Amino acid sequence: MYCLLQRGASRHVGVDAKRVRAGVRCASERIIPWGAVSVRPRVYRAVAALGIVAVGLSVADRATGGVALAQQSVVAAARDGECGAIAAFDRGIEPTRVLHVSTSGDDRAGDGTREKPLATIRAAAKLATPGTAIRLLSGTYRGGAYLEGLRGRSDAPIWIGGEPGGGAIIEGGGEAMHLSRAAYVVVHDLEVRGTANNGINSDDGGRYDDAQAACVQVFRRLKIHDVGSDGNQDGLKLSGVRGFVVDECEFSRCGGRGSGSGVDMVGCHDGVIARSKFMDLSANGVQAKGGTSDVLVTRCRMERAGERSINIGGSTGREFFRPRLSREGGNAEARRVRVIANVFVGSDAPIAFVGATDCVVAHNTIVDPGRWVVRILQESLTKDGVEFEACGRNRFEANLVSFRRGSLRAGVNEGANVDVASFVFERNLWFASDGPQGSRLGLPVTESGGVVGADPKFRDAGAGDYSICAHSGAAGTGGKFDEGAADFAGACYRSEAAIGAFEVDETKACGCERK
Repeated sequence: MYCLLQRGASRHVGVDAKRVRAGVRCASERIIPWGAVSVRPRVYRAVAALGIVAVGLSVADRATGGVALAQQSVVAAARDGECGAIAAFDRGIEPTRVLHVSTSGDDRAGDGTREKPLATIRAAAKLATPGTAIRLLSGTYRGGAYLEGLRGRSDAPIWIGGEPGGGAIIEGGGEAMHLSRAAYVVVHDLEVRGTANNGINSDDGGRYDDAQAACVQVFRRLKIHDVGSDGNQDGLKLSGVRGFVVDECEFSRCGGRGSGSGVDMVGCHDGVIARSKFMDLSANGVQAKGGTSDVLVTRCRMERAGERSINIGGSTGREFFRPRLSREGGNAEARRVRVIANVFVGSDAPIAFVGATDCVVAHNTIVDPGRWVVRILQESLTKDGVEFEACGRNRFEANLVSFRRGSLRAGVNEGANVDVASFVFERNLWFASDGPQGSRLGLPVTESGGVVGADPKFRDAGAGDYSICAHSGAAGTGGKFDEGAADFAGACYRSEAAIGAFEVDETKACGCERK
């Protein structure tokens, strides 16, 4: 199976080395609950706070030192010593075989060599074994590949992608590719455009109760844009996937008419979305619903990313929940989703908690929200003997919010059937750029340690640079932060951290807008 080790925001979760050594608990399909692990500063540094180590453990690996692999990965991260490193299971592994695909290739006469390439991903996938790289040469390919049961190993992934810096484009078709029941697969260095339904789709093939059906997948350096136009069409659609990383990707113009997301997760678990850009989307940049849990969204930039830039929860048909809904209660659209050190620009509501529990939104920079800063809603309701927990026990803390008072309807939009009293608002900076005297917004609960009206002094907001200077009102006011935690730029937060997505960088000249 897999185990995902990651760092949270201030006062949230570290990883105890003893739990790492007991990695078989993860391998036996039991997710380590974030709130139950111990705080160990040395291991905090090893996994780089806001960074992750995704360790794949297959069934075979358990009998052949899989837990040792987990330990080695943590040690490697400790030696690296960088803040915000985004690690994944395939790092440092080289293919043992390369199958080339070309627009001038031939699926019948080709053998996959560069001299005699194949013509389609589908043909290459039929020949792929663990350790194989399917390499698309520069050119434009027709979408529509359906790939079922493509399974590598933790020490021998299967790669599908273009050459780094190359020009491999997949255009048209319902989807560029559809992975069903894939494991230990890396999709990388591709441009996807003009598909009708989704850009790339990965699912568990309907095997909701099989935690290994779709697991340990990496999506890296993908550019997915112009997907669909009139409805619920997503850039990257993930259903029932466990142990995944989305890193350094770009998503734009997916869906339409208030539907469609850059990344849409339904019943996905143990994942990281990092260092990615989401622009000009219809509904959401990222959506996590259908029972999704234990997902970290970090160091992403979302501009005009839909009506709700990040939808933590949502409204899911009951038959699509993973795990399946329980008649004993305790059901939720999303649990333990962490949104840390991201930049949000525009959107009707950058942050939405919708049927979500035990989630954290911390150290983000939010600029010019359209109608609300935060929405708190409950769209999946208790009925027919299936009980949903009310949206609650969520935290919004150490976020920098710069807004135009004349544009906002309210700071927080609170819907019916939510447990708003259990929310925590703490140490956020609120600044009305069109009149600092109007910086105080009404919140549904009393905020502790909030900073109201202090100018964040962005370095160059006109150019989209929302980093801060030493004399920013956000500097040093975010409270204690985990040693080694990374800001949006990958720099280390100080122990007395700044509010927002950026720590002060005194190595840069500071020509701030307001001094």
